[in-house]
Amino acid sequence: MECTKWASKDININYERRENRNGYKAGALKHGMRHSYVKQCQYLAIFDADFQPEPDYLQRAIPFLIHNPEVALVQARWRFVNANTCLMTRMQEMSLNYHFMAEQQSGSTRHAFFGFNGTAGVWRMVAMEEAGGWKDRTTVEDMDLAVRVGLLGWKFIFVNDLEVKSELPSQFKAFRFQQHRWSCGPANLIRKMTMEIIHNKRVKIWKKFYVIYSFFFLRKIVVHFFTYFFYCVILPTSVFLPEVNIPNWSTIYVPSVITLLSAIATPRSFYLVIFWVLFENVMAMHRTKGTLIGLFEGGRVNEWVVTEKLGDTLNTKLLPQNGRLPKRVNLKEMMMGIYILCCACYDFAFGNAFLYLYLFMQATAFLISGVGFVGT
Repeated sequence: MECTKWASKDININYERRENRNGYKAGALKHGMRHSYVKQCQYLAIFDADFQPEPDYLQRAIPFLIHNPEVALVQARWRFVNANTCLMTRMQEMSLNYHFMAEQQSGSTRHAFFGFNGTAGVWRMVAMEEAGGWKDRTTVEDMDLAVRVGLLGWKFIFVNDLEVKSELPSQFKAFRFQQHRWSCGPANLIRKMTMEIIHNKRVKIWKKFYVIYSFFFLRKIVVHFFTYFFYCVILPTSVFLPEVNIPNWSTIYVPSVITLLSAIATPRSFYLVIFWVLFENVMAMHRTKGTLIGLFEGGRVNEWVVTEKLGDTLNTKLLPQNGRLPKRVNLKEMMMGIYILCCACYDFAFGNAFLYLYLFMQATAFLISGVGFVGT
């Protein structure tokens, strides 16, 4: 109906829908590029369904592409309309604000590589075609395209003050599915692209090293493994091994500095930093699992579950109020919570440090997530 209204005003607009889900989002984008009218266009703007661009979005984004022929992508920043819905959305806002500040903005400023966020961006279609277009070999078609375009020498720009309103998943189940895709996809992509990056002749060796080591290996693999195994496995288990001495700088000082610097991206939520750390440690378990599935191409490697967004349903009471299903018990979180709780009790009874304070809080975070009391 909306498209018909604008078409009646002589606006060139089309509403397209395909009949299958082959290839998921990449398949949909690839299908859309086959329409005859696409050949008349120079740029492609992409928005997920929950994104609400301002009327002047293209007027502010397109000039970067017109006046900089070496630029292939203009990426806007996300602004979250439902960040205050619950504690989980507040903590997601903290993580994503850090991502945009420390990864996207710094990568753009230094003319280094940064990934396309999959939405709220404008592509130069010539660059896309040169790189081979959309591919559905992983669940991160946005990152796949960005890496291939970047290896051809094209530059990307992140515009921090160009914001697009969007929505965060407010249900724990939806957030878990999203994080599985966001951790599994990059791990699977680096498995498939490492040799392609190494043999590339278009970019300098330092950029290859940056993409493989910093962008993929460090941020998409090591961070998840280290966070989960060190803070949720090694540290709790160390209470049973008094001869093992883990230095304070690795457990307190360095993590505290990194956490505080990360939290600066969202000053209004600074007081939530402890909850944020505990929740991130819980999610590190799912990200580690997703990363392993991606690296070894496990059974769920190409699983794509659309991230459910509730929109205004919480306020307009569009959700059914009767016959509610009971919250699902998440066994992995429950098992981890019980184990860390046992470690905390042991350290409280027989330890000579105050590690049990952290362990009790982390166990509580796992148990609360385990019984489903997270999100809306």
